[in-house]
Amino acid sequence: MSTLLDARALNRATLARQFLLTRTDTPALEAVTHLCGLQAQEPQEPFVGLWSRLIDVDPADLTGGLEERRLVRLHLMRRTVHLVTADDAWNWRPRHQDLLRQRTVGTHTRELAGTDLDELTRAAHELLADGRSRSLGEVGRALAARWPEPGPRVLGEVAVAALLATVQLPPRGTWRSTAGARYQLLSTWLGPTHVPSEADTAGHADQDLVRRYLTAFGPAASADLRAWCGLTGLPAAVTAIRDELVSFRDARGRELLDLPDAPRPDPDTPAPVRFLPAFDNVVLGFHDRSRIVDDEHRRLSVTGARMVLVDGRVAATWTHAPDSTEAGGTVTVTPLHGLTRAQRTEVTQEAHRLAAFLYDGRGRARIAART
Repeated sequence: MSTLLDARALNRATLARQFLLTRTDTPALEAVTHLCGLQAQEPQEPFVGLWSRLIDVDPADLTGGLEERRLVRLHLMRRTVHLVTADDAWNWRPRHQDLLRQRTVGTHTRELAGTDLDELTRAAHELLADGRSRSLGEVGRALAARWPEPGPRVLGEVAVAALLATVQLPPRGTWRSTAGARYQLLSTWLGPTHVPSEADTAGHADQDLVRRYLTAFGPAASADLRAWCGLTGLPAAVTAIRDELVSFRDARGRELLDLPDAPRPDPDTPAPVRFLPAFDNVVLGFHDRSRIVDDEHRRLSVTGARMVLVDGRVAATWTHAPDSTEAGGTVTVTPLHGLTRAQRTEVTQEAHRLAAFLYDGRGRARIAART
């Protein structure tokens, strides 16, 4: 029978894979690769995500990566915007095409009734093929001249988020930028010299995706893998590499798969306080999220709440805001349950460090009354 891994063992393994058990000196772009990208629908959140994981974080690394086209922002896993490397964008975006089209078009079935989607795709591609960047509204208004019934907003969203592989251009997503999203074709932005990786051209992209997921999130069940990316058809890839994997089971009896040499720390390994950005994949990357968040607080993971890990588990939420009367800002932590004196001290210290990062050394921290 497979070895049982309880919630605490899974928690420590996940934290280790996610660089949340011990901060790493891995360079920022390599960390983004290892983590299979960062959820980025809130443009500034990836900076906090890396701050909590890396020993030395310079916001210029992510900003430069976007400006130099080594990182890109695009709709990908679960139909959400992710920050990924250029290679991963190129290799993974085609695999997500059916998912993105299905979910986005499905959201607007009524508005798109009677619209020839293939013709709409061709028209949208012709529009963006000139290489100019456009906002969603500009794309939508141009297409609405021919298809007025759905309306510009729906046409723009369907075109840039689903029908075409597009990227959101910087300064969107750069440090402290409030710029709106402007889109360009992925192929235009990365250029004709960017070629698929060996894994993709060999037809083994799904197998590589499974290995990458387990590296960053394992041990995990097949349902967790699907919850992370939203793709169907991956069981065949799991079967194909089954001999490479080891098997465990969780307290519910589910089979969990993992890479044999991946870290699985002692469950009693201390876990430091960590501040998570909104929609962090360490929470959203699983169907069964009990390894990191209690069921009563599971909804926080889909409402955009920023969470605080204490002893490896979600124990508080946090917000930050600039001060109205002077330079700087405040990080406010709201506990979800009682914290010990030692835990409050550690949370406060980490909140001060985060505030200093966010506000150039002029930040403050406070703990509010528990919810």
